[in-house]
Amino acid sequence: MLYVAALTKHLLPVYSSSMKLPEHKLRVRLIALDLDDTTLNSELMITPKTVAALQAAAARGIYVVLCSGRAENAMLKYVRTLDIAGSDQGRYLISMNGASVFDMHKRLIMYSRKVSADVLRLAYREAQSAGLAAEVYSGDTIFAPVQNEWTRRDAELSGLKLQIVDTFAEILKHGFSKMIIPGDPEKLLELQDKLRAELGTSAVIFTSKPYFLEVLPPECGKGEAVLWLAGELGIPREETMAFGDSMNDESMIKSAGYGVAMVNGLDYIKNIADFVTRQDNNHDGIADFITEYVL
Repeated sequence: MLYVAALTKHLLPVYSSSMKLPEHKLRVRLIALDLDDTTLNSELMITPKTVAALQAAAARGIYVVLCSGRAENAMLKYVRTLDIAGSDQGRYLISMNGASVFDMHKRLIMYSRKVSADVLRLAYREAQSAGLAAEVYSGDTIFAPVQNEWTRRDAELSGLKLQIVDTFAEILKHGFSKMIIPGDPEKLLELQDKLRAELGTSAVIFTSKPYFLEVLPPECGKGEAVLWLAGELGIPREETMAFGDSMNDESMIKSAGYGVAMVNGLDYIKNIADFVTRQDNNHDGIADFITEYVL
């Protein structure tokens, strides 16, 4: 399965002469960056070398936009690490896999999409039938009907509070930016196929990590959010760049002027990307690529 590849981490830098690389410097005015397994190393940190490259890009007037499946609050420690949020080039965040664009200067959600209550309830019923939990997000909190190893894992990865809600089905009436169904990867692949068949175009459904199945609003993704923000900033698609490794990065890898896959990413993502980094996420793949081909 393609998704199994996301579990494999390269222990050494990887380079192949067959890799897709630019032949010249690229004109870029906005860089969108996935976090996990892309900007972050396996210790969930942005290394000093990558920080320096992204700060150099911002200093040259390039917008640097973290673009994650995480909620805004779960991204703030990485914002602090980059230390560019005080500039216009570092003020924007794309969260919830493209369901939200946040302006940190104005503390304002500029763009927001929600999954309807009917879709959320159907997805939750199907998750229950498969013996799985479900989660929705608000601010700094993950709401779930039960606590298990998978919901705890999400809380640990995101740094958000986990709150167990006995009336979980009831709170879904408000609609949320996304739902995550965490669990065993094999069960999730079966459920993914079932939900796609039942919901059709009413939701975007994909596996971000092998153990996270995501339900997003229709026509929603990181790519749509990146292009919306670029439009607001007066930046043409041709001058946008996106880095990613997994299926929740597919839309922005396809949509950006330059889609760049991490060498440690899924084969599918590498195949659809314009370029592939020479180094993996544990060896400053982003810093190497930006320094060589953008700065």
